[in-house]
Order: sequence, then C-alpha cells, then structure tokens
Amino acid sequence: MAALLISFFLMEINPAHAASKRVVVLGDSLTSGYGLEGGQGFPEQLQIALQEDGLDVQVDNAGVSGDTTAGGLSRLEWALEGDQTPDLVIVALGANDMLRGLPVDSTKKNLASILEQLRQKNIPTLLAGMRAPAQYSILFRGNFNKIYTNLAKEYDVSLYPFFLEGVALSPEMNQTDGMHPNQKGVAVMVENIAPLVKELLGPDHKK
Repeated sequence: MAALLISFFLMEINPAHAASKRVVVLGDSLTSGYGLEGGQGFPEQLQIALQEDGLDVQVDNAGVSGDTTAGGLSRLEWALEGDQTPDLVIVALGANDMLRGLPVDSTKKNLASILEQLRQKNIPTLLAGMRAPAQYSILFRGNFNKIYTNLAKEYDVSLYPFFLEGVALSPEMNQTDGMHPNQKGVAVMVENIAPLVKELLGPDHKK
C-alpha cells in the first residue's frame, strides 16, 4: 500500500513528455500540499515557476503529511524510483520531529542516512533547513537548529537555511492552523528557493 501511495505522489505532477531534468522533493505536509487544492502545493508550484523561466524540468512530489525524518528515510528508495535518475533531491524534513519533541540525535542520524544514500548514488542534494520556534527551550532550539548547518558541511551539500523563510509565524501566509502555508505562503517559498534550484540544476536545463 505504501509503495502504491508513493507511486501516486510521484506520478501526480509528471508532465506528458520526459523532461531533461528531474527534481524530487522529499518532504512532509509542508511539501505534500496539505490543505491546498490540487496543483497548489510546493512541488507543483516550483515546477511551474521553473518552467515559466524556460527550464525543461519536472518536479516530483514525494511529500507525505505527518512524515518524520525516519519516515522519509524509509521511503527514500521509492521516492527515487523512475525512468530518470533525479538531477536534484530537495530534502525538506524535520518539522514533525521537532513538533513531536523527538530526540535531536535521532533526527540528525536519519537525515545523515538520507544524505549518505544520496551521496552514494551521486545525486545532487539541497537540504532545506527547519528552525525550532521560541516556545522550545534554548537548549533544544540550539541543538535542533544546527543540525542542518552541520550536516550540509559534513556531506558537502547545498543548504537552504530555513524552508519557511518569510512564511513562518505570518498569519497572512499560513492556513488557519498557523502551521501550514496557504497559496500565498507557497508562492513565497517558491520565489525564495527557485534561484538556488536553478543554480544547482546547471546551465544545460533550458528547453
């Protein structure tokens, strides 16, 4: 059942033709399109933005609501499946680990395992960081927030410091739960990260 669900997510936004570049977004409800209408999620909107800029690219939605870093690690192979090896994987996980108060060491270990597997497969990776809000202890915030910086250095991958930059804690940018981006919030996320994604895809991604 899990494999079928993942296949559905990956096929959901694939274009009819085989694009020259493939991006996989491995994430949770922040990327799955939680609470949004079809086509309004982060991967779909990122694909549209990149294509409007002339890039021949498909962006696969491998986001599962409620997923932790452990869940992302367990389904990594499924997320990568396809006729075309990904040219870039965006790893956007950790928010649910934080919300559940899971041990920071476990979160770091799971993310490290994901990055190690991607490195072994020679797949370029963009690590999207998360930040613990002020209601968490100073100790937890410090330990959690540095996970992403430390892992990016250790595995020599590109880092986007805060996935929700310009969106977190802004009522205008979030749904009524105050946690998940609305359509405006997704637009800001895409606008912020798209230049780095284009850079990582290299100069030969134009149509």
